[in-house]
Amino acid sequence: MLSNRATDTEKRKSLHGHWSSRMAFILAVTGSAVGLGNIWKFPYVAGQNGGGAFVLVYLLCVAIIGMPVMMSEILIGRRGRRNPIATMALLGEEEGKSRHWQWVGGMGVIGGILILSYYSVIGGWTLSYVFKSVAGTFSGAGAADVTAARDSFLGNWLAIGSFHTVFMLLTVFVVARGVERGLEQAVRFMVPALLLLMLVLLGYSINSGYFGEGLAFMFTPDFSKLTWDSVLAAMGQAFFTLSIGMGSVMAYGAYLPEETSITKSSAAVAMADTSIAILAGLVIFPLVFANGLDPADGPGLVFITLPLAFGQMSGGVFFSTIFFILLSFAAWTSAISLMEPAVAWVVEHRHKSRELAAMTIGLIIWVLGVGTVLSFNVLSEFKFLKGTIFENLDHLTINIMLPLGGLLIAVFAGWVLCRNSTADELRYAGTAFKLWRVLVRYVAPIGILFVFLKSVGLLPDLS
Repeated sequence: MLSNRATDTEKRKSLHGHWSSRMAFILAVTGSAVGLGNIWKFPYVAGQNGGGAFVLVYLLCVAIIGMPVMMSEILIGRRGRRNPIATMALLGEEEGKSRHWQWVGGMGVIGGILILSYYSVIGGWTLSYVFKSVAGTFSGAGAADVTAARDSFLGNWLAIGSFHTVFMLLTVFVVARGVERGLEQAVRFMVPALLLLMLVLLGYSINSGYFGEGLAFMFTPDFSKLTWDSVLAAMGQAFFTLSIGMGSVMAYGAYLPEETSITKSSAAVAMADTSIAILAGLVIFPLVFANGLDPADGPGLVFITLPLAFGQMSGGVFFSTIFFILLSFAAWTSAISLMEPAVAWVVEHRHKSRELAAMTIGLIIWVLGVGTVLSFNVLSEFKFLKGTIFENLDHLTINIMLPLGGLLIAVFAGWVLCRNSTADELRYAGTAFKLWRVLVRYVAPIGILFVFLKSVGLLPDLS
């Protein structure tokens, strides 16, 4: 039976094509992983949780939790060669278990749709700041002016909705063109461009006169700030920054050529993702310190603190424009990956053209996104459960659906897929394979479970 299954897998082909090379796959998954959270969340969380001490814990969590689960999701995708829902059903049945594992794939697909519904609104917000930067809105502006510009934008549902629409159209355009003509061409341009823009800004930060302060804030180990909550924060950051649990990596894995090493590709993505997050900190914090601003502003760093900093610097219009183009690219590459699993399902299950599937899913996401658009203005007082519509979507997806999805993917790869199936995809055996099995069967699930319990408030304060 095992030999027949291996033969079937070798013959199985993706209906959507394949990545043309290992590098194309790495760029695609890196683009999926690198999002708005990398640009502001990682530097901020690192600085507030012990700097270098947090970074060390984060890197350890990437190695023992993030990497094994990412490898699992890729190997499941490549073995099934279908959309996440069909892949989980197919492999569950092949292993003599149950087709009901398809619900795990379904949760990832739905999670991606829900996340993109509000992520598109934030992506549109970053696009609007590109235009504000070009127009010189932040030049010489004080804190009150920058705050007023943000509040004015958020209060205008038509403006937010318009940029949300533009962002979704851009995303639909890329996904509709397919794997090689759409996804691959987009990431081949945007990911290197993102890195280039980051390096340009890094050059400015190095010459700001405060690069040393930024470096110390990010990397000086302060173990007094490293609590158990900090460890859980590092674990959660390692898990979420790699786009695990939402079907994107599994869908991209379905297009991975047989000869490509899953282990090497996963390691390359993890290193690229982490490097960009660290670069973001080295760009942001010297600018913050150079302008006497508060590095503890967290999310406010992007839309208030940094525009204020750019407004006071020489060449601020140029560098502000570059920064928000960078943010827009980061959001766009992530959005493409969030839409792909649902589009792949429509193409395969409903037998629709990719263009029609992309437009249909895009329209559904756009409509759902209207709720988030209105959460900042017209419906800002309409609150239930965790708050506004936006806050409920964010809590449901990030705190519940993604951790559960990642946990069940680890369980599926470690306990449902037989040793022969996983060894066949990973292309290795012996000590290395045993290590991966231990990590994905025991270490990763326990770590993810702790993050999940903490995020939903079921874990007591461990400080």
